[in-house]
Amino acid sequence: MSSMEGEKFNHNFADSTPGGLVPSINQSAISNSFGDINSLDKVRDILFGGQMRELEKKFTRLEDRLIKECASLRDETKKRLDYLENYIKNEIEAVNDQLKSEQFKREEAITTLSEEQKGINISIERKLSQFDEQAATKTRELREQLLNQSQTLQDDIRQKYEEILALLQQESQEIRAEKTDRSTLAAMFTELAIRLNSRQ
Repeated sequence: MSSMEGEKFNHNFADSTPGGLVPSINQSAISNSFGDINSLDKVRDILFGGQMRELEKKFTRLEDRLIKECASLRDETKKRLDYLENYIKNEIEAVNDQLKSEQFKREEAITTLSEEQKGINISIERKLSQFDEQAATKTRELREQLLNQSQTLQDDIRQKYEEILALLQQESQEIRAEKTDRSTLAAMFTELAIRLNSRQ
């Protein structure tokens, strides 16, 4: 403790007593005590003052170094965090762009497939309609052909029937004519026989 601090302590101690008065015996003892303390401070300063000041300087330098290191670490950490944040933002933007591009491509592919499907459906409907029309036409033509063939067959059958009927009639007439000729021939032979017999 320094002499100024001792004086200040004495002054405060004197002020703290009632009436500001201290017996001379106590003041003398106190003065001796503070003198011893001052001597100890001087001895301590002589023995350890240089080391203490050196330690204070070292602590000051260490504190400054720590402050600088902390500031540098804070700046480096901030830089790295900023870099990491920018990197993450860029990656997220790249992923979002890729997702948007893929989504756009998928939408285009879906639209293309939908249009192709519509085209295929229209083509199938058109072909089915054409097939129905062709089937109806073929059915109508077949019916007409069947009717024509049936009519032709009926005509052929009627003609053949008429030809056969005419042939049968002709054969019947010929047979009748032959029968008549035979009867006439038999009568002639009979008459000839009668005449021959009468002549004998």
